[in-house]
Amino acid sequence: MTRDDLFNTNASIVAQLVHACALNCPKAMICIVTNPVNSTVPIAAEIMKRHGVFDPLRLFGVTTLDIIRSNTFIAEAKGLDVQKVSCPVIGGHSGITILPVISQCSPAVSFPQNEREQLTSRIQNAGTEVVEAKAGAGSATLSMAYAGVRFATSLMEAMNGRQGVVECTFVHGEVSECEFFAAPIALGLDGVMSNLHVWKATDDPVHSLEHNMTKAFWNTEEQ
Repeated sequence: MTRDDLFNTNASIVAQLVHACALNCPKAMICIVTNPVNSTVPIAAEIMKRHGVFDPLRLFGVTTLDIIRSNTFIAEAKGLDVQKVSCPVIGGHSGITILPVISQCSPAVSFPQNEREQLTSRIQNAGTEVVEAKAGAGSATLSMAYAGVRFATSLMEAMNGRQGVVECTFVHGEVSECEFFAAPIALGLDGVMSNLHVWKATDDPVHSLEHNMTKAFWNTEEQ
């Protein structure tokens, strides 16, 4: 089952929950893990807008699992401690909209072009890899739970005044033609503090970044 296959079922669930939030707790931080995130987050935004309570600083698409996978695969490839690897992942949360910015990884790593392309493809298709490993009987569960806890914990720490909290997340912003885009975001007392824009056009193939941005945009529009 692809993320698009989930749309008809999950979109209505998200809509109902966000409708309730808009009526009862309009100032809540809303963190959406429900796939397809590229579509469910814009749906949530539209519901909040209809109620006149949309705050782009308080709506997040949780893409943390992409970062966890990116860090893990890079650490495995280079023999590094995964706890010390941090690679930003930008774009969206579906297939080719997922773009690990390997050139901005800490510690710095390098791969031949063919290996980098293979690594990027594996990160983009890791969800499918899990489904196939489970013979179609399920998808990522424990790893998604860990990703959700990690993001929620980071957000709560930032809301409690901790400085320097950064997580990649799918948020509303001005990036090309995309209304929503995943990027490293500094979190604070009121949610989004700033988009760190850690990538440069020359960091990774420009056509890949532009293509992924366009794909992320159309994922939100076509539904």
